[in-house]
This record gives sequence, structure tokens and C-alpha cells, in this order.
Amino acid sequence: MISKIEKLLNKVDAFKAESLDEIEKFRIELLGKKGEVTVLFSDFKAVPNELKKEVGQKMNQLKNTAADKIELLKQELSSNREVTVGSDLTLPGEPKNLGSRHPISLVRNEISEIFKRIGFVISEGPEIEDDWHVFSALNFPEEHPARDMQDTFFIEKNPDVLLRTHTSSVQVRVMDYQKPPIRTLSPGRVFRNEAISARAHCIFHQVEGLYVDKDVSFADLKQTLLYFAKEFFGEKSEIRLRPSYFPFTEPSAEVDISCSLCGGKGCNVCKYTGWLEILGCGMVDPNVLESSGIDSKVYSGYAFGMGIERIAMLKYGIKDLRMFFENDKRFMDQFSGNY
Repeated sequence: MISKIEKLLNKVDAFKAESLDEIEKFRIELLGKKGEVTVLFSDFKAVPNELKKEVGQKMNQLKNTAADKIELLKQELSSNREVTVGSDLTLPGEPKNLGSRHPISLVRNEISEIFKRIGFVISEGPEIEDDWHVFSALNFPEEHPARDMQDTFFIEKNPDVLLRTHTSSVQVRVMDYQKPPIRTLSPGRVFRNEAISARAHCIFHQVEGLYVDKDVSFADLKQTLLYFAKEFFGEKSEIRLRPSYFPFTEPSAEVDISCSLCGGKGCNVCKYTGWLEILGCGMVDPNVLESSGIDSKVYSGYAFGMGIERIAMLKYGIKDLRMFFENDKRFMDQFSGNY
């Protein structure tokens, strides 16, 4: 009897299964109504009295060991099935490469953070706009030649509806519902009907700033832009302002930054001038303030705007604007790890 028990214990210890069906078959074979362990308990009455204690302990050990082994195998198979359902075990055992933010997003966020530090608040508006917010409220009279400065995508069935050509439309919306002081920054995507090339695209991104309050001067504008240039391009950066024209600002200026690639000595990137154009700016035209219900005799303000692609090209040394839109993984991998 004891030798039979030892043999069954070895059988239980060596048993392995790859399915629940195999485990159930093994259970019936040992613990079923006609199982080997059940038969041993039926034969127990024939064991001599002096051996009943020893044999009884061995039989209980066998029964408990078999039951425990069956339960353990069930748990292991159930656990493995859960992992298999949620995981593809055929995938290679290599870590997945993390993605990165797009360089346009990186530069947009950096510009926004710089101006946030001096009190500017981020404002956003619709990309599909009306003529009033894109042109008329910004001192673009109907049939005025200034409207030709921006080749616009109009909605064919409704010429009053268009894709915004600049994010200045967001500034108009802010001035419509907010009283001065106003200090807002408007980053976003804009659209112009332009031929796509290394330096131009029909879709691009801008960030425009507006500050309206009492006694705002051109000196305030210059110091703000100098602060931005030093924070973004480095402490040694310098700026210069050249007279220009924009319908919504007067006086207006183009802003150049000293070329960071050659240190102002002149190179092919800056066309050997030592300067690179980065944005346009000026004092808000009184007509723009009045069109939004702001008294131009009490308040004044400045505005500025820059193309994010142009700033990103300067920052990362990118020579072809089209690369921002082509989703080339080789290009994007250069920015992995930037968040």
C-alpha cells in the first residue's frame, strides 16, 4: 500500500499540463469516483491495524498534494492566458522608441512661455473667420490695395467667410469683449494662397502679441522685443528696427536680429549683412482701437507678429520650410527626447 502511495506521489510531482483539459483529465484519473486515490481509500479497510496510522497519514498527504497541484496548475494557466490576451508575445524584445514633439510645437511653446513671464495671456480663435475680424476691423478698407498683401482663401459660396490670413483676428475678438489693460498672445495656424517652396507654404503658423493700456509707447515695444530676442536667441543677441508699413499699426517696423550663426560678421544665411528679419511690429492704429470700442485718446498699444516656421528655421538651422509638413521620420527623429 505504501509503495503504491509513493508511486502516486511521484506521479503527481512530475505532472505538467498545457491546457485546462489536461488538468481536468488528471484530476478525474486520481480523484474521480473511480480514480486511483479513491480506490486506495476503498482498500484502506484491508490494511493491518498496526499500519493504519502510518498508511492513513500517507493517503491524506497524497490526496492533499494532488489537490494542491491541480489548483496550482489551473492558476498558472489562467494567469498565462490573461497575459496572452493583452500582449502580443510575437513582438521583438526591443524597447519601443518614444516619439517627440514637432519642432513647430517646441518653438511655439517656448515663445509662449517667454511672453507669459512678462504677463501675456494666451488667446485662441477660429481658423475660419469673417471679413470683419480679418480685414475691416484691422483698418483694411474695401478695395484697398493693402488687402492684396495677403492672397486669401475665400469660401466660394460666401465671400464674407475665409480662412484667416493672420492671427490678428484673435486680437480683434479679445478687444471686442475685454477692456484695457489687454496683454494677449495669439499663436495659431494661418492660410495664404501662396506657391509652396523652400521659403513659403500655403499653411503656416504665427504668434502675434498685443498690449493696450494707458501711456503705452514705442519704447515699451522695443524693450519687449529685445527681451524676447535675448531670452530666445541668447543674451548676446541684438535687434534693429527698420521703418515699414502695416494697415493696422502706425508707425510700423520690421525687426531684425543679429545673426547667431556668424555673430553678426556676415554669412550666406544672413546674406552677409549680419542681420536676420524675424518679425513685424508697430503701434496699434487708432482706427483699430476705435473699431473695437476702445477710446484711442485714452489708450494706446503696440502689436507684433512673427512666423513660427521662420523662428524654428533659425533656431534649428533648417533650410527648407517644407520639411515641417512632410512627416519624414528621419527629420522628426532629430527632435526625439524634446518635450
